[in-house]
Amino acid sequence: MTDSDSWNFAPRSRADTIAALTTETWDLVVIGGGATGLGTAMDAASRGYRTLLLEGRDFAKATSSRSTKLIHGGVRYLRQGNLSLVRESLRERELLLALAPKLVRPLEFVIPATSWLGTAFYATGLKAYDFLAGSIPGRRSRMLGSEAISQRFPTLKFDHYAGGGVAYHDAQFDDARLAIAILKVAIAHGAFALNDFPVTSILKDSGRISGVVARDEDTSREYQIRAKSVINATGIFTDSIREMDDCQAKPILRQSQGAHIVVDRAHFPAHSAVIVPETDDGRVLFFIPWHDKVLIGTTDVPVDGPELEPRPGDAEVDYLLDYSHRYLATPLERSEIRSSWAGLRPLVSTGDSRSTSKISRDHHLEVSDSGLITIAGGKWTTFRTMGEDAVNRAISVGGLAPKPCCSDTVSFPVSELDSAAAWDEFPQSVVWKCVHEEFARTVEDVLARRSRVLFLDAKRAIKLAPQVAQTMAPLLEKSSDWIEAQISEFTKLAQRFLPAE
Repeated sequence: MTDSDSWNFAPRSRADTIAALTTETWDLVVIGGGATGLGTAMDAASRGYRTLLLEGRDFAKATSSRSTKLIHGGVRYLRQGNLSLVRESLRERELLLALAPKLVRPLEFVIPATSWLGTAFYATGLKAYDFLAGSIPGRRSRMLGSEAISQRFPTLKFDHYAGGGVAYHDAQFDDARLAIAILKVAIAHGAFALNDFPVTSILKDSGRISGVVARDEDTSREYQIRAKSVINATGIFTDSIREMDDCQAKPILRQSQGAHIVVDRAHFPAHSAVIVPETDDGRVLFFIPWHDKVLIGTTDVPVDGPELEPRPGDAEVDYLLDYSHRYLATPLERSEIRSSWAGLRPLVSTGDSRSTSKISRDHHLEVSDSGLITIAGGKWTTFRTMGEDAVNRAISVGGLAPKPCCSDTVSFPVSELDSAAAWDEFPQSVVWKCVHEEFARTVEDVLARRSRVLFLDAKRAIKLAPQVAQTMAPLLEKSSDWIEAQISEFTKLAQRFLPAE
């Protein structure tokens, strides 16, 4: 495929995919349908390996739909001295801008400074960022005067940019929409994929992994699936799969929660983003235009373990509102938050640092004694290289015929629903597409990830839920009881996206 506009996507039915599960031995079974698992499946399928992707819930259900929506090199990583990660991330940023221009777009970021010395300091650091990126014409960093910042950001308090600031470029994307696009690329290259199909145990022959057992959540039937290689790409649930393989496996992850809030663009009517370069706790904070709203985030709070539906704590919301009050001329009220959510970062801890913000965002690859391949850590920007590394290891572990990586040449379909958050009604044709072309199985799938309504305006999502459920039911051959249950379940979930006032 050479032209993303020429796509004519015709996915297999769920029944046909399930029928193929046990017919032969797969080259690779990939466990996990987030960014890393999807990238791995895309890489494997595009090389020509017979690939099966199993996701226990929905594609991008957890961390991969709850990011800060940035494809970036990582200015903060540059300050930490991790030049290799910055260089790799910048290379992948440029590749995604070229391969998926409808999904990944350049975005200007401005770091305001209270004095000219601050502006000079940031400008010096960003010249190194330019150098590592290759000093791309039209996107080099530059210093701005206070008047230029005032024109770009009329709602910012002057005290924070009295010394001007520095502008540079990274990229923005919609995480869940890119996830669906990657899934389509993988399937178009021959991959099979199932959501609501959790892996329940690992199969072994003479102590070596030979496949997995997985359950269809619709029927509760379990299937024994044979594979030459099994890749654990389950993000925050990485350790649970490692324990299936080896009950003595020591955890490798530390979980960190990042919270975000979304408000109307009237509070930040800008086309560029603003970075608070260092908060009181040493983090970076963003004010980012996203769809027709403003995304403010994020926090970094250690948590004990994985949780499928993490929720921002009151202290995190207060933290984000506090910085909004510091930087925006008009204070934000809790009642003005349209949606709030949290995502958990699956950080691979290799040291004793108490601060999760200091743990490296490099990815980690390991192979257990039985042959389970685990790929963990990393970030959205490097999903493709993580997949490449995992498949390279699977070739040797599974004894596959070597084939070169070609995931850096695939094209992506146009995969957007930009206007969904403003719809008063959800078009039936769009629901049909979400169900039949994008594997949506619940109201949540449609309103949270196929469209982004829940993440942009939770109250609007609640209003749209009955219509979406009623439209989905005949497409999925579901009853009126299913409709009522879906509306109830989604309403409870959506209320968690609204902070207590």
